[in-house]
Amino acid sequence: MTGEKNFQSLLAGMRPVQRDGEYVYVLWPHGRPLEGHIEAAVREAEGLTAVLPRAEADRLGLAYDFVAAWITLEIHSALEAVGLTAAVARALTDAGISCNVLAGFLHDHLLVPAADAQRALQVLADLSAESRDMPRPGLQLRTETPADRDAILALTAEAFAVSPATGLPAEGEPVEVKILRALFDADEYLPELSVVAVLEGEVVGHVISTRGWVGSHGLLGLGPISVTPRLQRQGIGSALMAETIARANAAGESGIALLGSTEYYPRFGFVPSASFGVLPPDEAWGGRFQLLPLALWPGGVHGTFRYAEPFERF
Repeated sequence: MTGEKNFQSLLAGMRPVQRDGEYVYVLWPHGRPLEGHIEAAVREAEGLTAVLPRAEADRLGLAYDFVAAWITLEIHSALEAVGLTAAVARALTDAGISCNVLAGFLHDHLLVPAADAQRALQVLADLSAESRDMPRPGLQLRTETPADRDAILALTAEAFAVSPATGLPAEGEPVEVKILRALFDADEYLPELSVVAVLEGEVVGHVISTRGWVGSHGLLGLGPISVTPRLQRQGIGSALMAETIARANAAGESGIALLGSTEYYPRFGFVPSASFGVLPPDEAWGGRFQLLPLALWPGGVHGTFRYAEPFERF
């Protein structure tokens, strides 16, 4: 069972979860047999330190002076991994939160003052989110070529094996793969806005934007965007989004529309499209249909967005 060693992957993938209850450190009485529900123990020259639930320490009549919340970083970190606990401890230190670290075989565990538990969880969540917005070292972004297409389609099938619309496994080939295959041959295909992410020679991400319209005004319709599942939440999707926006601005495009998460895409400046007078092709999409006005956004664009023809076909 191999643990993750890459520092950024560890930060990006860690999920801090608080155990129920409060925990304390006690110095186990010399010569007293071990009993109760001890969660962790460390043998020192001066004696045995035990970590156990506060209620259990009270039941056993054991003294303590530090009451902690127990937070587990739910990512399998290799014992030889470098940097994770240092980064976590530094973030908590900067927030004025003390932290005691316990390393398990599979996960790292943090004991922080019980009163600071919620604040610590937020600090750790923010640290993880920040790392996901950083490009992974060694990641290259370039324009897609026909030679990449088999890898792109396979990647997209893997990324959309579970439908984002239903949360259920896709039956047969995901519709996103069918749309993407057709977009490569469509009149609305824009070569410079089909971008791949390459890591160690492997295509690990792809995003495409194709011509769309509101009335006669040309906009971009973004999607599908895919990242290989084992590397999701590691900044690759963010890097593809940033590259797309930069390329679209450089090409003189005025705006990008997409259907997607209202938690993820606003970080890039997307807002509900209706706030700019651009209506979704399906009114049921509501606020999930979003628009990013670019540097050359003209204003006065009103109407229903129309995607490239393959979106209508599937």
